[in-house]
Amino acid sequence: MTTFTLADLETIVARRAEADPGESWTAKLVAGGQGKAAKKLGEEAIETVMAAVRQDRENLVYESADLLYHLMVVLKIADIPLQAVMQELERRTAQTGLSEKASRQDP
Repeated sequence: MTTFTLADLETIVARRAEADPGESWTAKLVAGGQGKAAKKLGEEAIETVMAAVRQDRENLVYESADLLYHLMVVLKIADIPLQAVMQELERRTAQTGLSEKASRQDP
């Protein structure tokens, strides 16, 4: 079991975002703006889905890591702390997923 957390990743992303874009992929993504980072997030999401559909466990783990990393970069650019996402997840656990989804549907 690892002790590495998404909060650790958030800290690393924040630190690397300040680096020279010529030396850091994170800094390069941040310098490219939200559009570039979001496009990369979308690509990683597709690759994650493809690994899941193929039932390729090893690649699913690899692509999931890429997906989480790129999500953290997108959140960093948007100045949305991980804690805000975690609070939203906590709020949603107060009800079932079906109840939460039903509350968002148009009548």
